[in-house]
Amino acid sequence: MNFFQKIFGSKVDYAELVNNGAVIIDVRTPAEFSAGHIKGAINIPVDKIGNQIEKIKKYEKPVITCCRSGARSGMAASTLKAKGVEAYNGGPWDSLKNKIKK
Repeated sequence: MNFFQKIFGSKVDYAELVNNGAVIIDVRTPAEFSAGHIKGAINIPVDKIGNQIEKIKKYEKPVITCCRSGARSGMAASTLKAKGVEAYNGGPWDSLKNKIKK
């Protein structure tokens, strides 16, 4: 593993995760979500993630979080990981949308 991978981690293949059934959770507000989102994404605002852990665990699939800039999705992914969910911070939703295009 090279130096940068040790510091920043391996590059995540979001398209592969989605193709293998990963769930996308958009952690923006309902108003932001309704203004545009990734098709099939589930809207759970970041301030509600902690109350939805058991529901999210029932998906039994990896989770990719996204938001407007990547900050809220990072917080949500950290919360989910701490509770035993395989979670990835997908960053900004529009950028993630481009990464998962087939």
